[in-house]
Amino acid sequence: MNLPPTDPVTLIASLVVLFSIAAVVWLMIAGGLRESPWACASLAGANAALGASFLVHEALGLVSSTHAWWSDLLSLLAFGLVRLAVPLIGERPAPWRSVFVAVVVVGVVISTLTGGPESLPHKLLLYGGMGALALLSALDAWRLMRARGLNARAALVLASPLVIVGLLLLARPAEALLAPGRTDDIDAANAFNIAWLWASLVLALLINGWIAFLLLMKLVLEIRRLTERDPLTDALNRRALSEAVDLEHSRQMRGLGYALVLLDMDRFKQLNDTLGHAAGDAALKALVAVVRPCLREVDQLARLGGEEFCVLLPHTGIAGAALVAERMRALLAAHPFAWEGQAWGLTASFGIAESASVDDSAAEVLKRADQALYRAKAQGRNVVQAVELEPATRP
Repeated sequence: MNLPPTDPVTLIASLVVLFSIAAVVWLMIAGGLRESPWACASLAGANAALGASFLVHEALGLVSSTHAWWSDLLSLLAFGLVRLAVPLIGERPAPWRSVFVAVVVVGVVISTLTGGPESLPHKLLLYGGMGALALLSALDAWRLMRARGLNARAALVLASPLVIVGLLLLARPAEALLAPGRTDDIDAANAFNIAWLWASLVLALLINGWIAFLLLMKLVLEIRRLTERDPLTDALNRRALSEAVDLEHSRQMRGLGYALVLLDMDRFKQLNDTLGHAAGDAALKALVAVVRPCLREVDQLARLGGEEFCVLLPHTGIAGAALVAERMRALLAAHPFAWEGQAWGLTASFGIAESASVDDSAAEVLKRADQALYRAKAQGRNVVQAVELEPATRP
């Protein structure tokens, strides 16, 4: 009988070396770059625990026939740490308590088993538990990608490495179920173990590289966000709005019009002088929080500077823009605002304009919206005004 061409012990040794190097690299990233340090520390711990688990399993197997159940606990701990790392990368709460309970309970139950690592109950508990943790991590990764603006299919593609790892882990109890009494431990030289260990080696490289990519993408998105967002209100800044409006204006040639709504908070200087600049900042944040629910996903809200904001409404005419502006005006006027016990009514004036085929640039639409805003201010504030085009020039 010919043995498989690769020695499983050599593959296990390669995995130990790979996990050890990865643990050191993640520790260096956590301490050096200081980006998502708890996530990086969790990944360093996961790699170290997996490397130690393989090492303990093989080292004790050479000197004793007794299986060390705590090497299984290290493997469970590793995937528990991966489960924690993904939410931490996305700066979301990590399920510390549930992961800790799951790892401890499964580890304790495994320690009571007497059939050894070749038994079906052992494989069901150990690899089933690790597979479940990996698949839950994949779900967290998918949700993180969706929260970053990716569509469901792209998010699934990016989360697929963890899905594959989960399925690879579940393959061992599946093998035990399909071939009861004929399954071996991972260091046995058979075709299934060789294929499984090779796949583990490749996926260990892939997963660490993929999570590094995830961290890099998070950094890129954060940098992009800083260049596009107003740091106080988290609305778009003037530059980002200009780019968005220019893009919409280029679609004007295809008959896809848009509207602009300018809004300016009333008596903002008086608010600052009376309650202080901190109150003014809080009022601007409150304004953004109130008007955002009135907008669709395709709409864009930007802060132009000071207390002036602009809303871009794609595929919207003057009537639709007036409805949106009136809704925002009414909600803001009804919103209670107080600073250090002193109440202050928040209102804003609104100016509306829609694009037209005769507009050479978006600046002309913005100019009409500004004229409408000036009329609103002149009429006593807290009103909505629009500059309508002649019928012949409407889109």
